[in-house]
Amino acid sequence: MTPAGPGPAPGAGAGGIGQGVVLHPADPLTALAHGIGSQHDLPISPFYAFAGAFAALFVSFLALGLLWSTSRFRGDRSGLALPAGLQQVADAPATRTALRGLGLAAALAVLLCLLLGPDDPARNPAPGAVYVLLWVGIVPASLLLGPVWRLLSPLRALHRLLSRVWRPAARPLPARLGQWPAAVGLFGFTWLELVSLDPASTTTLLIALGVYAAAQLLLAARFGERWFADGDAFEAYSALLARLSPLGRRDDGRLVLRNPFHGLDATPERPGLVATVCVLLGSTAYDGFSDNPAWINSIQTSPLGRTPAATLGLLGAIALVAALYCLCAAATRLVCGPHPGPLTAFAHSLVPIALGYLIAHYFSLFVTEGPRTVIMALGTDNTPEPLSPLGPGALATLQVAAVVTGHVLGVIAAHDRSVRLFPPARAVAGQLPLLALMITYTIGGIGLLLN
Repeated sequence: MTPAGPGPAPGAGAGGIGQGVVLHPADPLTALAHGIGSQHDLPISPFYAFAGAFAALFVSFLALGLLWSTSRFRGDRSGLALPAGLQQVADAPATRTALRGLGLAAALAVLLCLLLGPDDPARNPAPGAVYVLLWVGIVPASLLLGPVWRLLSPLRALHRLLSRVWRPAARPLPARLGQWPAAVGLFGFTWLELVSLDPASTTTLLIALGVYAAAQLLLAARFGERWFADGDAFEAYSALLARLSPLGRRDDGRLVLRNPFHGLDATPERPGLVATVCVLLGSTAYDGFSDNPAWINSIQTSPLGRTPAATLGLLGAIALVAALYCLCAAATRLVCGPHPGPLTAFAHSLVPIALGYLIAHYFSLFVTEGPRTVIMALGTDNTPEPLSPLGPGALATLQVAAVVTGHVLGVIAAHDRSVRLFPPARAVAGQLPLLALMITYTIGGIGLLLN
């Protein structure tokens, strides 16, 4: 564990394969990071990890080129309708009010812990609630249940309460904004988590969350409640991951069970979509190598200072991910001809890749620190040290499988979009740049696990 990668809570790390070595919270070198106690010796052969990844990508690419000649995904037009009674319960005002109340109560509990609790994150559940239960917990919740943060958001609840007292005339949102506010918000949160000097400090969290909530409520007062869909980073994050949920809604409003690829295919091609996904990918990549000794030494000895150097590192990781994708989009356009949305047309294929990185990087953190945070919040005096349910070998297999599976799903999503947009003679050839991008991202992802 090193002081270069601050993050959520003390205990087992999630930054590299073979985690499980736990440093005591009292250790002066123990910063709150996802890389706590991480080991960097891969307990499975790196050769087999890379070979398996390449084989999976090439086989899937060839199989799709030979067997998948027409688009099969229908976006929001697909899905098996769930019973009407279940939808009535889900959409009932009482259900929505209860969920909003639950989210508001949880936010109030975190606020009280920040205001009245100890500043030591080993004894205060608030940092774990923010960095583990919220940031990481949104992933499985959105995958299983859909865009849950839209229903639980305390910001939406506060906005509705305030609107009963003061309801200014809402102005239309500029279409060019798209998801850019969410991308900026996600960058701000990851900067707080990975770069700021003391992210788990109650003072730091109070200031950051207070400023964010105030800004969101003011903007919602100006643009109306629809601001939160793209302006709230956590809501946009949840909605993006929920595109891969088996639960969704058809374009007629019915609640349905669906093939997750249909939901992914329906991802709106909006300004800022590429930036949002690249922030997720790039920040996770930065978190993966931020506890590398060489990087720690470079930022600690940088003439710019630690925080500016780490900020540039985070920006550089995001910019690299984005530049590679933009090069891929340009190459695809060169091979297949002009397209009205060359950047956003295949941006949805990055979502399963981002999901694979998130699972690989944060699984251990969530299953160890999540229960520990809940136990601490319930007031148990003897909070157990976090223990991973998986051994190093099983965790390594899960992490590599998550990265590879995410890329294979990305290849499938990109192929289906390609055969829909381009003539058959160009559809497969146009995917070669995308395949090269997937291979590059795979090398980087597994390389970070080896870090």
